[in-house]
Amino acid sequence: MKAILLIDHGSRRHEANEMMDCMANLVQAMAGPDVIVRHAHMELAEPSIEAGVRNCVIAGATELTVFPYMLSPGKHSTGDIPRMVAAAAKAYPALDVHVTNAFGVHEKLAELILQRAGLPIANTLSPTDAERCWHSSQSGTACGDACRCHPVATPLAMRTHDATATTHQ
Repeated sequence: MKAILLIDHGSRRHEANEMMDCMANLVQAMAGPDVIVRHAHMELAEPSIEAGVRNCVIAGATELTVFPYMLSPGKHSTGDIPRMVAAAAKAYPALDVHVTNAFGVHEKLAELILQRAGLPIANTLSPTDAERCWHSSQSGTACGDACRCHPVATPLAMRTHDATATTHQ
């Protein structure tokens, strides 16, 4: 069974941590009963990443997609979370684990920004336009994994290898 584990940083502020429970419930409602959705915090709050992985497995997960609930491809979403998930997943060798990119650049976030600013969407993007690089250089590499033109998930083994390589450089 497929599962999604949302992971944020964790906070000393109780309401910030409780928001992840709300988000997991919202994603669960949208995904339907054939998908397991849980949440975890990298630090400062429970459930921990280890507990989040365990909760998914207990619920029946055989395939786990981990979503770093962070805006940009910083140290936590590209290194710490994949490393911590890999350590937690070692206890479940049959579990197929992938870590997605952080939110990054996405038209749905732009829509939300406009909505929160009380502004209408003046130009709806075609799928082709939405998936292009939006950096002013149009390089396709300037914002790394955050660029909309990159794939959304990589196998955990690749991410933990990349994180290890980054850590040792």
